[in-house]
Amino acid sequence: QVQLRESGGGVVQAGDSLRLSCAASGRTFERYAMGWFRQAPGKEREFVAGIRWSTSSTQYADSVKGRFTISRDNSKNTVYLQMNGLKPEDTAVYYCAAEPITRVVLTSIDDYDYWGQGTQVTVSS
Repeated sequence: QVQLRESGGGVVQAGDSLRLSCAASGRTFERYAMGWFRQAPGKEREFVAGIRWSTSSTQYADSVKGRFTISRDNSKNTVYLQMNGLKPEDTAVYYCAAEPITRVVLTSIDDYDYWGQGTQVTVSS
């Protein structure tokens, strides 16, 4: 099993940047596919970015391509989401997710068994 804890959320202005972190417990972190999802008020949780166990494969939602970057440091059991050029529509609770699979990037909520508690990101116009 793995436990996840997000941090780095906050209140920023449009155009600003934030970096979210997700710290994972467990000795086999490098064997997990990791993802970031977000949920805005009144909306369903949606995929933002995903990364395979090795850092060579990533995927992004169209809405964040070119602005957000997912990365991971397996030596620190941490996955990051660098968010640049933030927009008011990026306002949401951001969740980190993990799944013990190594070969693919996972993009569906149903693909992940382990979730963090979320961190709030608010972007003002």
